Amino acid sequence: MSTAPIALQLYTLRFVSESMDAILAHAAAAGYRGVETAGTKGLAAAELADLLQKHSLEAASMHTGVAALAEDVAGQIAYAQALDCGYLTISSIPQDARPTDAAGWQALGQQFGEYGAACAQAGIRLCYHNHDFEFARVEGRYALEWMLDAAPDTLHWQPDLAWVTRGHADPLAMLEQYAGRCPLIHVKDLHPNGQGEDEKGFADVGYGIMDWDALLPAAAKAGAVWYIVEHDLPAEPIRTIQRSYTYLAEKLG
Repeated sequence: MSTAPIALQLYTLRFVSESMDAILAHAAAAGYRGVETAGTKGLAAAELADLLQKHSLEAASMHTGVAALAEDVAGQIAYAQALDCGYLTISSIPQDARPTDAAGWQALGQQFGEYGAACAQAGIRLCYHNHDFEFARVEGRYALEWMLDAAPDTLHWQPDLAWVTRGHADPLAMLEQYAGRCPLIHVKDLHPNGQGEDEKGFADVGYGIMDWDALLPAAAKAGAVWYIVEHDLPAEPIRTIQRSYTYLAEKLG
């Protein structure tokens, strides 16, 4: 297994098996050093920690939801601590909870910042994972900017570089703008427009149109600790994680 800081977002393998043990085995076999959870299949933290240890995998990050944090932020922190996981990441904002004006995005950022402060007291960093809707223009700025700038010290960003691109924003400029706040990078590729529709337009890393020769150094400069491979709907999940890992490991050296 590589020592490169490459993890796999387990959402990529959600259709492969009902067993977390089997899913982690695939990640380990492909060479990944860590994983990012996308749900825990009902496992207690100790059970998941044991499985990670079995497969010599680290918990790079744990995706969580807005509702889960609102209901029990202490419980989410405790679960992450049991996995020896240094990052909790908000996976998205439910559609009916997305603000429509700058003040709403700022208020949401402040709320997330409060969760982030609680995480920081436990030695955990709270991140936010974007899709494309956060790049809607709201009162002259991206919605994401209003949200992140409302909590500059306690809310970090997990840039999903493909979704940034789909939001018609410049991922290089965004990485530079939020340098120092981007410990987790979602490495995802895109087919050319109109291609790969059976995969929602996403491609294996290195097999699409994203300029990794420029993006990976920019991500490192922005503070990347983990590079996390994800594909939202791979036609061949095992091939996807293998090819993506091989390409990224070669690029990172």
